[in-house]
Amino acid sequence: MSSAEKIPFSRYIQESNVNLDQISFNELARPQDSDVPNSSSIKLSWNEIYRLVKPYISVRVLEQVKAVLPLAIYLSLFQLLILRETVSDAAIISGGLVAVIIGLMIFMEGLKVGLMPFGEALGTSLPAKASLGVVLLVAFLLGIGVTFAEPAIGALQTAGSLVDVTKAPYLFALLNEWAGTLVLAVGAGVGLAAAIGTLRFIYGWSLKPLIYMTLVPVLLLTVYMARDAELMKVLGLAFDCGAVTTGPVTVPLVLSLGIGIANAAGKGGDSLSGFGIVTLASLFPIIAVMCLALYVSSQFTPQMIIEASALAAASASDARWHEITPGLEVVGGIRAIVPLVIFLLIVMMIVLRERVPSPNTIFFGIFLCVLGMVVFNLGLSYGLSKLGGQSGGLVPAAFTQIDGVASSPLYMLSLGLFIALAFAWLLGFGATLAEPALNALGITVENLTNGSFKKNTLMYAVSLGVAFGISVGVAKIIFDIPIAFLLVPGYLIAIFLTVISSEEFVNIAWDSAGVTTGPVTVPLVLAMGLGFGNALGAIEGFGILSMASIGPIVAVLGTGIYVRWKIDRRHANESFEPKELEGRALI
Repeated sequence: MSSAEKIPFSRYIQESNVNLDQISFNELARPQDSDVPNSSSIKLSWNEIYRLVKPYISVRVLEQVKAVLPLAIYLSLFQLLILRETVSDAAIISGGLVAVIIGLMIFMEGLKVGLMPFGEALGTSLPAKASLGVVLLVAFLLGIGVTFAEPAIGALQTAGSLVDVTKAPYLFALLNEWAGTLVLAVGAGVGLAAAIGTLRFIYGWSLKPLIYMTLVPVLLLTVYMARDAELMKVLGLAFDCGAVTTGPVTVPLVLSLGIGIANAAGKGGDSLSGFGIVTLASLFPIIAVMCLALYVSSQFTPQMIIEASALAAASASDARWHEITPGLEVVGGIRAIVPLVIFLLIVMMIVLRERVPSPNTIFFGIFLCVLGMVVFNLGLSYGLSKLGGQSGGLVPAAFTQIDGVASSPLYMLSLGLFIALAFAWLLGFGATLAEPALNALGITVENLTNGSFKKNTLMYAVSLGVAFGISVGVAKIIFDIPIAFLLVPGYLIAIFLTVISSEEFVNIAWDSAGVTTGPVTVPLVLAMGLGFGNALGAIEGFGILSMASIGPIVAVLGTGIYVRWKIDRRHANESFEPKELEGRALI
């Protein structure tokens, strides 16, 4: 066939036996066979383009719809049927939810096409051309960059406007004047986790000692801050920051870099080598935020912060366009991705002196990441956070009098409390079970344990752990329980179970907490908790995410011990049966 000859695309599809349901965008854009006509020899009609793109787009949209729509329906129906209140600004919220779905779809596609291949290429080339010190520095800086790129990190800054400075000055300062430094501190924690995780990949270190060494300062700082009435109010935020970091950007990019380095060093054969870094990336930011809070408290008194916030509020009308919505979301989306890409380019082209592989494809993926982040941020502000905050603010009407709900309390105290806790339990269980990352983790774990730890067993253990964790977090807000009274015993139980568990189940359990905190769950639960706290007049509504993280660790470790007991019991029975039969034969 000459290059000038044109053939209808439908005929090419028929002759090539191409399955439209399985073809991907990249495979179409990148012909693999010299016999396949080039792009100038394929004539596409609009109908054929639609037939080609439809299966691809529908699968991507469906992934996000499954994560967002059930939660939105649940919150809306609960509000209408149980709380007997209509959804305010329903049209704006609906548009925001659509933006979340579309933005997340575009962002995840850009991540797969652009940023992840970039990270893998970097991880493969880095050890061959740089010293170990440079490798660790790149891993550290990458950890900071991916933290700024996390979709859910914007939810923390949105939460800052809901905190009353007179009730929690240090918490207000961290989420407002120190918001940029807060994200940087969280990023430094993730960067340190990435560097240590890279060393673990290379040298094959056990995860248990790293967990013990990390939890010692975590618990000591928790006890110390719990003794100060003002610093204690920051603890919920610190532990929640650990949950926010392990999202769809941090985990794939840092893992792809670390595993690429381990493979290049010849240490990537261990089936569990990919586990553990999520755990460290959850714990180190907790320490970083606590240290930042201690520094702020050493420099400013609560009264100084209250006075400074009053001056800032007086000049709020002078805010520039990029400091208010929707300009804030647009600039935030660009700022989250572009610096990370520039850093990767500097390392690839200047430090390693290599060309970017498949630059057109990678830069197209990066463009999708930026576009998806902007759209997602807009949807987050106008849809997901708005709906979560509204539902959370109305749930207390089930058992107490709140402003704006004349008929509250709707139920007798005991029934109303049960409804509030059941609402939180069902939200946590359903949101976790819908997480695509949990399903993927379940398949991986079943394969790694040769089927002894079933995928469904893991999924239900994690979901139940999150459900009870969120319920306990809501109970903390309702009954004004100091967060340290819940976290310290929870982590002590987790440490005890870690000591008596095998390495493989420790890796699985501690990393399972990371998959529960996706870009949909985090903003929703944060907004719900803050709305709940405001309705009850609580000082702060943080801490729910931290309880949702410790819950699955304890649940999966406990399930792993039970699974191991069953395996040992089966092996004991198998070794006993031949002797028993032999004895009967002799008789």
